[in-house]
Amino acid sequence: MPDKYFVADANVIISAAIFVSQKPTLALQKILLEGTLAFSEDILQEYAETLSRKRFDKYVSIEKRLNFLQQLTASGTLIAIKNKIQACRDPKDDKYLELALAYSAKCIVTGDADLLILHPFKDIPVLTPAEFLADSIDNNP
Repeated sequence: MPDKYFVADANVIISAAIFVSQKPTLALQKILLEGTLAFSEDILQEYAETLSRKRFDKYVSIEKRLNFLQQLTASGTLIAIKNKIQACRDPKDDKYLELALAYSAKCIVTGDADLLILHPFKDIPVLTPAEFLADSIDNNP
């Protein structure tokens, strides 16, 4: 059986790295239990750049954040983007849509209104962490 791929945007990943035991953390855990977190080079770069910001030092040390990213990278799958698209009102978020389409992701988990407004995107659910936690992904075709 093919793996289930999920896409999580940077705000979900950053929140999971910094604020444990909250919905983004639980959503990431659900992703890893039910399938595989997919990411592209661009998305991985965004995760790394955002996690490296000094403003997060007051919450979690840079070492712990980078260790989190290393573990996340090891448990996920790097996917090459096949086609570029322009569908999001924030062009920087198109990379999440491209990734979701590249391997027919089961869903995109995000807190970004620019992505959420597209729900569903080409039959791929676009859900907040809370919605994803409440949703049985197996009910989605």
